Amino acid sequence: MGEANSIGIKQTKRPLVLASVMLAMFMGAIEATIVSTAMPAIVADLGGFTLFSWVFSAYLLMNSVTVLIYGKLSDLFGRKPVLTVGIIFFLIGSILCGFATSMKMLIIFRLIQGFGAGAVTPIATTIVGDIYTAEERAKIQGYLSSVWGISAITGPAVGGLVVQYASWKYVFWINVPLGLLALAGLWLFLHENVNKKKHKIDYPGAFLLTITISSFMFVLVEGGRNWPWGSWQLNALIALAIVALAGFVIQEGRAAEPMMPFSIWKERAIFIANITSLTTGIMLIGISSFLPTFVQGVMEQTPIIAGFTLTAMSIGWPIASTLSGRMLVTIGYRKTSIIGGVFLIFGSLVFVTMQASSGPLWAAVGSFLVGVGMGLTSTAFIVSIQSTVGWEQRGVATAANMFMRNLGNTIGAALLGGILNNRLNHYLAEKSPSLTADDANLLLKTEERDNLLDSVREVLQDGLTISLHSVYYVVLTIAIVSMFLIFFIPKKDQSSI
Repeated sequence: MGEANSIGIKQTKRPLVLASVMLAMFMGAIEATIVSTAMPAIVADLGGFTLFSWVFSAYLLMNSVTVLIYGKLSDLFGRKPVLTVGIIFFLIGSILCGFATSMKMLIIFRLIQGFGAGAVTPIATTIVGDIYTAEERAKIQGYLSSVWGISAITGPAVGGLVVQYASWKYVFWINVPLGLLALAGLWLFLHENVNKKKHKIDYPGAFLLTITISSFMFVLVEGGRNWPWGSWQLNALIALAIVALAGFVIQEGRAAEPMMPFSIWKERAIFIANITSLTTGIMLIGISSFLPTFVQGVMEQTPIIAGFTLTAMSIGWPIASTLSGRMLVTIGYRKTSIIGGVFLIFGSLVFVTMQASSGPLWAAVGSFLVGVGMGLTSTAFIVSIQSTVGWEQRGVATAANMFMRNLGNTIGAALLGGILNNRLNHYLAEKSPSLTADDANLLLKTEERDNLLDSVREVLQDGLTISLHSVYYVVLTIAIVSMFLIFFIPKKDQSSI
């Protein structure tokens, strides 16, 4: 089985396929930022504030559940048909989301949207791995990473304009023309040569994987919130996740064509890249989730300024991804990843030393440095993985790496959120027992913050500062662990590609 563009009568038009792939990725990437911007308007219209987090969690859940399954199916049946199915489900979900009349309906439609989204990023990235040589891949992966940067910058602006001048429904419907254009480009310009043979699809493996991830994510999202830790519901879900995971491992060992071939994890380059993607995923969610809270609540800046500090990461990431492409060719994967690891540590140190008086520019610098670190490491990991395996395993290998980062995001959101709440509650119980962690919300709205007594505002801001510093110390620790792991990348990868 060879590269898609080197076999067959029809020739793949690589620049047009790349444009289609980037369009599909942009559609998936902008979804996160544009929906975040529209959520206040959606809640105002549909109600159901207590279900707020599930609008995001439902999407992330199905995305995480399906990413490995789509990756394997693309290795069996080719990238084009599987990506097509993913985009179609994504568009159906998007259309339905716009017609939702309650928060519960919206969450169900977000599940459908997430079911399709699981195919978009990993298979789009895999297609690039198929149609470009190892030397070209490094540069092109930088282009793909820039899609995330562009979407992070344009998403909030587009979302704000759509909500202000039209309706939140168009936040979802804007996906339709993008998806249709991406589909047209794929079918007109991408020509694959897939071996036509009967495949044994690993249905039990797919089922057990779905049960494992779903149970695990329910534990992380609901634990300590709606269900107390130690409750029978959480214990039952934890037990179900462990049993399903054990069953999945056994099933993958005996399946003819396993959903997750564990043999690829025996490659040290892939193993280290995947474990480090898990740790950097925890870092990423820790910064993107809690930095705006610090800038708004402690520094008393506007939401626009808070958004700017995060945008700095989205600027650093694509710049570094583009540079990473050149560095991979000249100094190799290992040195590029080590330099990225250094930037992650420096960025984390900026956050650890950040005070209320530091100002938003200090926060933006830390955000930019972490973005550079993420751009250098993530591009190096993907190119390294795609160069280590052949066509028939490239889809699932790429998907496994993205699954590990998704898993890191999920673990990080629960772990760091728990640290923040516990530390804040503990501080407030000592300083002002009448206040709780929920009162920190008062710092995030200018009018409510201005109406607080100076003493109350000071206690809340000090508590938030100390609590967020605890989060950033964990982020720094994770950055150091990531750096430690990077040193285990095989030295043979120090040479050029």
